[in-house]
Amino acid sequence: MPPTGLPFDDIRALLRELPGSDEASRREAMAREAQLIKPVGALGRLEEIVAHLAAWQHRSPPRISRPLVAIFAGSHGVAAKGVSAYPSSVNQAMLAGFSNGHAAINQICKAHDLGLKVFDLAVEIPTTDFTEGPAMEEAACAATIAFGMEAIANGTDLLCVGEMGIGNTTVAAAIYAALYGGPVSQWVGRGTGVDDAGHARKVAAVEAGLERHRNALKDPLEVLRRLGGREVAAIAGAILAARIERVPVILDGYVATAAAAVLHALEPSSIAHCLAGHVASEGAHAEVLKRLGLRPILDLGLRLGEGSGAALACAIVKTALACHTGMATFAEAGVPEKAPVLHS
Repeated sequence: MPPTGLPFDDIRALLRELPGSDEASRREAMAREAQLIKPVGALGRLEEIVAHLAAWQHRSPPRISRPLVAIFAGSHGVAAKGVSAYPSSVNQAMLAGFSNGHAAINQICKAHDLGLKVFDLAVEIPTTDFTEGPAMEEAACAATIAFGMEAIANGTDLLCVGEMGIGNTTVAAAIYAALYGGPVSQWVGRGTGVDDAGHARKVAAVEAGLERHRNALKDPLEVLRRLGGREVAAIAGAILAARIERVPVILDGYVATAAAAVLHALEPSSIAHCLAGHVASEGAHAEVLKRLGLRPILDLGLRLGEGSGAALACAIVKTALACHTGMATFAEAGVPEKAPVLHS
């Protein structure tokens, strides 16, 4: 697509042109579910998930042959304000852990046969501290969104998005506070496990960021570039690209959902292809999901990030599809759909 002017103009143009769902495929999937050897609706939400996959992949039955967990790693200038229990040097150590197969997400992906890619968004170079200036320039933010759009370049058919980066729960809280208003303390959680003093520093940092940028926060893309991080921008791009390529998305927790919240604020239908993998124990994630109209698949008290909740939910989604495609219909199994009614 040729440039249309300012970098964000291209993003806005994409949001106006997103493909919709295929309701014929959704109905076909639902019709098959009704014929499987079980009572109608007996698999509960698993049946809804399969219909969702069919609608957004534009085919029935849907397919999960190349599921991918994409982790976007970024570094945040605001971390220097003491908003995390860990220093920013942990970012490099975590990247090494992913590479060596030592992190939690490596084990989850291995257990459930999921692909894993980690995208290093220059973790050695933190964004600008948003209490002192915009976290990113517009061109850099738009370029990072575009970079995220490349995450599904190799034929992914189900995308799980996650993140890693010290300070990013502060960033997410700032985004939510800017988008939704209310007391900052409502959106700021404990992140990596900060004590009361650390929590107070997080609240103060978010309040300072909102005050510094108060005249520019009516535009969700400005919220993203001024208060956000590279991983949030890249996840927004991945979500957009997935929609264009008809790939359903499973969101991870508090930080990954911030990217979806920005897109939703720009165009509510832009995240209709997304499922919420889980509800995190961090901050007000449950409240955010409610505002986005997303019902989490899992509630395990997770707050790890790394795409862990999305990957675990992907195992449920794969199970739902296995039941849908592997079970026999009543006709195939020679089983009567209902017991005969006996009359005296």
